[in-house]
Amino acid sequence: QVQLVESGGGSVQAGGSLRLSCAASGYSSSVHCMGWFRQAPGKEREGVAGIGSDGNTTYGDSVKGRFTISKDNAKNTLYLRMTSLKPEDTAQYYCAAGGLSCLAYIRALGVPPSARLVDYWGKGALVTVSS
Repeated sequence: QVQLVESGGGSVQAGGSLRLSCAASGYSSSVHCMGWFRQAPGKEREGVAGIGSDGNTTYGDSVKGRFTISKDNAKNTLYLRMTSLKPEDTAQYYCAAGGLSCLAYIRALGVPPSARLVDYWGKGALVTVSS
């Protein structure tokens, strides 16, 4: 069983930056894809960024050029560096992990993972961006 724990959320003014971290424990060899999702109040959960076991990265259109996903395999930690933050980036951010289907999805489509292909979820970290 894989456990994912996010940290690094907080409040920031528009134009500012934050870095989210996701520590993975009980790491499974079945994990081939990781990503970040977010959910704003009253909205559906959306994929923000993904990274495959091959290091390939994908981003949603709304965050391209502003957010960077990366991972440190030695530390079993996933990161999301967020810059030029906007009020519309305010949301609960979730770390996620999936298997080969997730990897195939991001490779084929070049987009963040689909929530239906996620096997493990973190509990989330709140990011609030004020104008």
